[in-house]
Amino acid sequence: MTDWFSTGSADYAAVRPRYPRRLYDTLASYLSQRQRVWDCGCGNGQAAVDLVDYFAEVQATDVSAEQIRHAIPADRVSYSVQPAEATTFPDAYFDAVTVAQALHWFDRERFWAEVERVLRPGGVFAAWGYDWFAIAPAIDAVVQRQISEVLAPYWSPRLKLMWDGYRDAGLPFAPLPGPELQMTVDWTLPELLAYLQTWSATKRCLQEQGSAWLHTASRELVEAWGAPDQPRTVTMKIHWIAGQKGNPK
Repeated sequence: MTDWFSTGSADYAAVRPRYPRRLYDTLASYLSQRQRVWDCGCGNGQAAVDLVDYFAEVQATDVSAEQIRHAIPADRVSYSVQPAEATTFPDAYFDAVTVAQALHWFDRERFWAEVERVLRPGGVFAAWGYDWFAIAPAIDAVVQRQISEVLAPYWSPRLKLMWDGYRDAGLPFAPLPGPELQMTVDWTLPELLAYLQTWSATKRCLQEQGSAWLHTASRELVEAWGAPDQPRTVTMKIHWIAGQKGNPK
């Protein structure tokens, strides 16, 4: 698994948005028991801390020690630095395995084998991620021209898996239906810009080009946004994939 997020992990933890409750409610509805869940590629723990409301024990792992160091503390969440493809967990240990915004980074052939090993019969796997955002036409136009088009060459090809709705993920279980979901957050312009700088493509672009393009984008966004401290509603589509062990294709 590639680690693009160790630099600036504290900022990542501060600005990454949280997922809607309906997502977790749907996952819970598929399970006959909810003792243990493995949240894999947990990043700053934004999903792990919500899973506590649904499971007695949450094991949250990430390949990045820096992400784990900045993870959100919560009762009944145990964090550890482990790769997605090879963990120390016992066989058939989990009722569910979840992946939020990270499945595209894994070596999926090895990861699916690990999920098969640690998931109990009847257990459920679920992965999700959020897509590009929309705010308002004038702001979206600036983002498209000054940010999206600049960053296009810097996105990893792996992200296409999520953008295509995980249709080529190779899920080894019979699929379960997922809800139509979107995420909404109210952000000021500085919060939006902080979020943009957590992207792997932004990090690559800044390393290669420097920050002049981002300063230009910021100036144009101020004109389109108005008062930078005025919150605006940011909407992102969520892609979802899920399946249940014991019901092979």
